[in-house]
Amino acid sequence: MRSLPSRTLPSRTLPARPSLRHLKVEAKRRLAAGEFATLHDAQTAIAREHGLPSWARLKQSCDQASADQASAPQEGPALAHLRWVVGRFSGADQPGWTPPDEDELAGHFDDRFLAAIPAGALTEAIAGVAPDLRTELVVIRQAPLEVQVQLAGQRYVAVGAAGPPHRLVGLRGFMLGDRITDPRVKAPRQARTLGEPPDEIVAIATGARAELGLPALLLAGGEPGRGPWVVAAGLADLDREEPLEPGHRFPLPGLTALVTATAVLRLTAEGRLDLDAPANDQLTTVRLADDSVTVRDLLRHTGGVDSSAELYADSVPELNELMGPVIACSGPRGAVWPSNGGICVLGQLIADVTGMPYAQAAARLVLDPLGMRDSRFPARPEDIGPGAVTGYTATPDGALEAFPAQVSAQQAVAGLWSTGADLIRLATGWPSLLPAALAREALTPQAEPGPAGIRVGLGWLLDSGTAPPGGTAAHGGAGFEAVTLIRSRVRDRRCYVVLTSRAVTLESLDDGLRRAWLKGGAA
Repeated sequence: MRSLPSRTLPSRTLPARPSLRHLKVEAKRRLAAGEFATLHDAQTAIAREHGLPSWARLKQSCDQASADQASAPQEGPALAHLRWVVGRFSGADQPGWTPPDEDELAGHFDDRFLAAIPAGALTEAIAGVAPDLRTELVVIRQAPLEVQVQLAGQRYVAVGAAGPPHRLVGLRGFMLGDRITDPRVKAPRQARTLGEPPDEIVAIATGARAELGLPALLLAGGEPGRGPWVVAAGLADLDREEPLEPGHRFPLPGLTALVTATAVLRLTAEGRLDLDAPANDQLTTVRLADDSVTVRDLLRHTGGVDSSAELYADSVPELNELMGPVIACSGPRGAVWPSNGGICVLGQLIADVTGMPYAQAAARLVLDPLGMRDSRFPARPEDIGPGAVTGYTATPDGALEAFPAQVSAQQAVAGLWSTGADLIRLATGWPSLLPAALAREALTPQAEPGPAGIRVGLGWLLDSGTAPPGGTAAHGGAGFEAVTLIRSRVRDRRCYVVLTSRAVTLESLDDGLRRAWLKGGAA
């Protein structure tokens, strides 16, 4: 065997997608160029340049790297756009950094996002967390068009648009509990209870409140035929040091849509709505730009209806004031793509069909029959009344600020204020308002999952593959000052509710409650 020429070999690493064929071509090219006397010498040299002793070991490494690449989750476009944000803004607090102009931002943020948050405000907000952007980016979970990552003490959720180039339509940060500096959310406080919550649930509530940095956390649970239990941990108002009671009311961002969907299904059961008829056939106050969108499309989020960027108001506006007389449908059709605008249209449909304001009709169709006496739709902040929690947002330095007293501008999506016990009445009792076949249909997947992997029934988000009688159904949402969640086991409607007074991510708490309360079944 000929010895290799005596020279220093540069060190290289295999590319992310190594090609043994490419390396063979390189060896032949270098042999033809006279760099080596034999092909064996050229191959051995290339192997050593990659830190491996022989061509056989290099071939083995290529095969293993290819196998690892095939089994690893592919980076989706949402993560790719988020990596651009991190790289572009990580030096925003350094001398000489120049902010991106509107055209550069438009290459990574969807036009709808930039219409809701002007380029200047977006740049200022992202630049304000530049030190966090220089820390390690850890991917927590990822779907093709949605990703959740952690950077320092923040959890970020990014969502890409359905169509190429999948620019971001959503980007939001949630401050983790260990960054919250207010000592009142860390101080141990005895939880207050209603009914007979399991000891394990009480421990989960007190631990999660401190871990997540929450002023107030309320957990509730139940099942048909039994009274609900409630665990209240923390303070309803920090400045007044008012203890959170089981009967305190919380705002319900996102979760209000479940009441809206149930009201639509009740009208369907009464023959006053046709799920498969165009929504425009029965809308009188507003119209959809697409005449083919059906009521079912709105319930299952396949209508592509645009959403308003206005989330809060001093008084609840009319929908035609909020979104105009003709509501655009520029989103994807057919696949699931969650749309608050579609839920707003359902709220207007309820009002148009019943001849009553949405809030009055929803109460008559859903709240009153289920005995939800502690739930209300405030039209103005002063209507929220006593017994309601104060919501909070976190400043960059971890301090907590009270959220201004406002009501939801999208009443059918987020306008309800309610208690944990009332929400258990909703979660366990809604099927009693409907024919059995329609209740089953509401928990049956209605369309193929969208790019974010979401599967829906009629108003419910479903576990992948859920069909009666297995799996769980859920609903919830997040505002700037609150997060809500209902999860119900489909086979027996055993359920739990999570309500918070600060926006956080709930995955770990949700997982713990599944194990503690939904154990023993398909959860």
